[in-house]
Amino acid sequence: MGSFQIIQLVNTAFNVLVWLIIGRCILSFIRHNPYQPVIKFIYDVTEPIMAPFRRIVPVAGGMDFSPIIAVLAVSLVQKLVIGILYSIL
Repeated sequence: MGSFQIIQLVNTAFNVLVWLIIGRCILSFIRHNPYQPVIKFIYDVTEPIMAPFRRIVPVAGGMDFSPIIAVLAVSLVQKLVIGILYSIL
């Protein structure tokens, strides 16, 4: 696997993570079965990322802003990791 392919794979993984967080936000607006395998997968993957932000960011007016902060943090880490990979590969 070439260095460009590794960078592309890591970048895609971060993008998928961002979309899973967005999907989880959308799920919060609709009724769903949390035990359905796809939905459970979304919750299992995103919970470790969202839980720390949920503890830090208070709910304001019934709105949970932790997903926005989580997406921003994941995007920042993505840029840092991709930059590091470009410099070492």
